[in-house]
Amino acid sequence: MSKILKGFRDFILRGNAVELAVGVVIGAAFNTMIQAIVKDFLTPLIGVVVGVPDFSGLSFTINTSKFMVGELINTMVSFLLVAAAIYFFVIIPMNHFMDKNRKRGEKSKIKKCPECLSDIPSEAKRCAHCSQLIVR
Repeated sequence: MSKILKGFRDFILRGNAVELAVGVVIGAAFNTMIQAIVKDFLTPLIGVVVGVPDFSGLSFTINTSKFMVGELINTMVSFLLVAAAIYFFVIIPMNHFMDKNRKRGEKSKIKKCPECLSDIPSEAKRCAHCSQLIVR
């Protein structure tokens, strides 16, 4: 029995299991934040522009079959708003931050391949992308 508990302890304390747990918790908090941005800011903004922030009442009928397209439109708009919020409030600032840090520390560590123009380490003898021999 202690062998099973030891194996379980080793599994739980393994780095990637802990990182995954932290990622899930942060992801849940991030989801709450993005949903709040969409619900409290972007959806009312759409309501100002379009006039109706909720499309759930939209439908059409063909041969006595009622198609409730409003919920589909709401879901699609919500998806697009979430994607836009993630892109503009997370991806763009994170890319800017990463570029700023990369430029600060890697100026002398990389160079361009003369053949394919990809970034390669300055100490490389061959390009990893096109196998071009690099002359120093």
